[in-house]
Amino acid sequence: MSEKEVLSVIRGQEDATATGDARANVDAMDPDVVVFDLPPPLAYRGEQARDIEGINAWFATWRNGVTVHMADPQVMIDGDLAVAFGLSRMTGIKTDGTKVDSWSRRTIVLRRIAGSWKIIHEHASFPMAMDGSGRAVTDLLP
Repeated sequence: MSEKEVLSVIRGQEDATATGDARANVDAMDPDVVVFDLPPPLAYRGEQARDIEGINAWFATWRNGVTVHMADPQVMIDGDLAVAFGLSRMTGIKTDGTKVDSWSRRTIVLRRIAGSWKIIHEHASFPMAMDGSGRAVTDLLP
């Protein structure tokens, strides 16, 4: 049952992203969440990670929304702590017409608090080209 509950939180947040529901997106997170996301800065903490206006501003950069989906997540649970990890696909069209279809690495840590699972940490990253360019490699496929 716990694995289904953990996946329900993750899928619910993905659904909120797909529908542009910033409130539901942040409701999946603990108030003290720490997020290592794709855009700078290096870390978003607490209310900075749960910034509804900022999330809505990001949603506004997409035509007809954006989807982010973790494919085949591996879930590990130990008591009130759960970790889900896997590859995540982001698809959509930016308002300037740029098509986005990229895979990244993603890890989500959840804690069961008063019977409910909340995201306490999320980490998304792209591999880096090791050619000295410092460029993120965003065109890899699983």
